Amino acid sequence: MWFTQALYYGLCWLPWNGRQAVLFDLVERKFYIFGLVFWPQDVFFLAVLLIISAYALFLFTAVGGRLWCGYACPQTVYTEIFMWIEQKIEGNHNARIRLDRQSMNARKASLRGLKYAAWAAVALWTGFTFVGYFTPIQTLWNELWQFSLGPWETFWFLFYGGFTYLMAGHMREQVCLYMCPYARFQGVMFDPDTLVITYDPERGEPRGARSRKIDYRAKGLGDCVDCGICVQVCPTGIDIRNGLQYECIGCAACVDACDQVMDKVGYRRGLIRYTTENAMEQHWGWKDILAHIVRPRILIYTSILAVITVAFVWGLATKATLRVDVIRDRATLAREVEDGLIENVYRLQVMNVSESPQRYVLSTMGLDRIQLMAEPIMDVPAATTKSFTVQVRVPPESAKKGSHTIYFDVKSTIDEKVAVHEKATFLMP
Repeated sequence: MWFTQALYYGLCWLPWNGRQAVLFDLVERKFYIFGLVFWPQDVFFLAVLLIISAYALFLFTAVGGRLWCGYACPQTVYTEIFMWIEQKIEGNHNARIRLDRQSMNARKASLRGLKYAAWAAVALWTGFTFVGYFTPIQTLWNELWQFSLGPWETFWFLFYGGFTYLMAGHMREQVCLYMCPYARFQGVMFDPDTLVITYDPERGEPRGARSRKIDYRAKGLGDCVDCGICVQVCPTGIDIRNGLQYECIGCAACVDACDQVMDKVGYRRGLIRYTTENAMEQHWGWKDILAHIVRPRILIYTSILAVITVAFVWGLATKATLRVDVIRDRATLAREVEDGLIENVYRLQVMNVSESPQRYVLSTMGLDRIQLMAEPIMDVPAATTKSFTVQVRVPPESAKKGSHTIYFDVKSTIDEKVAVHEKATFLMP
C-alpha cells in the first residue's frame, strides 16, 4: 500500500526536463512519461499495454489467487487507509462497537466529525492528484489557492474525490461484493494448484472454546478455538472456515489474525494459511507447492506475456522521433506556372517527437528534373508539430499525363539516423 500510494501521490510532483515527469496533456494532445512523448497516433502502445496488463492479471491470479484484489486494487487500498484513520480516531473494533451503541453526545459528535473531516481531506487530495496528471500539478496548485480552477478541473476534482469518499468510507466491501465483475469470473482462473487463503479443517475441526489448562485433544477438539476473529477482520465479512468463496479478495487479514490467536494459546501457526487445494489434501510442504507452480497454464501465460512485453519494450526503444505526413493541396491539384513548368502544392506536417529542438533538411525525388520550390531547412521545436507548405515543379516532358509517385526525404542535421522517406502523388494535367 505504501508503494502504490507513494507512486500515485508522488509521481505527478517529479520534475523531468523542465516539466512534469508524467503528464497527460489533453489540450496539447501530448502524453509525457519520463523521457517518452506519446501522441494520439501512438494509441497502439496503449492497446499493447492493456493486453500486457490483462495477461499479467491472468498469470498472477493463476499462481497466487486474487493478489490484485487483496493488495493493489484502489478499492482495497483506500478502504484500508480509511479504516486505519477510523481506528486511529475511534479506537479498535470493540471500541467502535461501543461508540455506535452510545446515544449522540459531544464526544461521539467530535470523534465522528474528526473522522469524516480526515476522510474528506484524503479523498479531496486524491481527486486533486488525479486531475494533476492532466493539468500540470504546479499550475493546478496555484489555481486552487487562487480559486481559479477551470470548470472541468473543478468537476473531476470533486467527482473523483467524492467517489473516493463514498466507496472507501461507506460502501467498502459492497463494491467488491456487488459491483466488481472480477469477483465473478475469477473462478475460471483458479485450479487445484493455485495459492489461495485456506482454512485447514482436518486440523481445526471440531472447533470450540476451551480452557488452556485442559488437553483439548482428549476432549475431541481441534485447534480452532472458535473466537470468530477471522470473520471480524475480513473486509467482505465472510467466514473462511466455510471454504473458499467468491467474496474472498485474498488480503490475508484472516491469516494474520488467526496466527496471533494461535500464538496466544500456544498452538502452531498456519491453521489459516496460503496453500493450494492439492497441498491441503496431500499434505504437501512448500517445496512441493513451489514445484507445482510450473504447469501448462502458467507456462502458456508466461510465454505469451514475455513475448508481448519484449515486443512492447522493443517498440518503445525503436520508436521514431520524426514523423512526416504529406497532404496535397486540394484547392489546386496541378497548375502550369512560369516557363511552362507543372506545379503541385503540398502541406508537410512535420512532427518532432523528441524532447530537443531539431533542424531538418527537405529534398524530393521521383521524377526527372524535379524541383523543390521551398526553403529546404525546417526548424521544429521539441515535442511539436509544425506545418510547412511546399511547391514541387517538373518540366511537362518529365512525365506523361496522370498520377506519378514522388518521395519527400526529411533528414535531421543533428542525427543522420533520424530520417523519413515519405511517398506522395504528383499529378500531371
